[in-house]
Amino acid sequence: MLKACLNKGILEAGCDEAGRGCLAGPVFAAAVILPPDFKNELLNDSKQLKESDRYALRPVIEQEALTFAIGIVSNTEIDEINILNASFLAMHRAVDQLKKQPEYLLIDGNRFKPYGKIPHTCVIKGDGKYMSIAAASILAKTYRDDFMKNAHTHYPQYGWDSNAGYPTIKHREAIREFGVTPLHRMTFQLLPSQLSLDL
Repeated sequence: MLKACLNKGILEAGCDEAGRGCLAGPVFAAAVILPPDFKNELLNDSKQLKESDRYALRPVIEQEALTFAIGIVSNTEIDEINILNASFLAMHRAVDQLKKQPEYLLIDGNRFKPYGKIPHTCVIKGDGKYMSIAAASILAKTYRDDFMKNAHTHYPQYGWDSNAGYPTIKHREAIREFGVTPLHRMTFQLLPSQLSLDL
């Protein structure tokens, strides 16, 4: 059973990102403040849920959250500042857009760049421990998947409708055959080291 919060009686936002390990596309993050009495039996770490369950939960989270927001950092920004900093920036951009300013941040993972003077706690595998982080993981994942499915209509050969830009065999074979797109992260190892990519 997921915990409702770390600190009772204050506005606590859960934050998580999606797409760190992808070869293409932006990194997305979400920040979510849930009401203290929020309950949902299905809510869990987005990676543990079926796609249909993630999409069923998204409108529930959006309707019942006190506030939520999505932050996006493009692949070109990722190449400029690296994926770790891009993940922090995406979370900051999500928090920037919250209609209520949180008094505390719960961050999925083990590292975070402080957001202003708002205190935070990093929670390893937090999306499987706290409801607000699990909710953020679902929003970040589904919004990013929507982006990559739309990108798939422009670049269908890479299989982004099924791999979401992750380094699957099909994705890497398509990079080798067709080259890169404007959405690929050029600082990432797009092909295994024994295969060179002519740019």
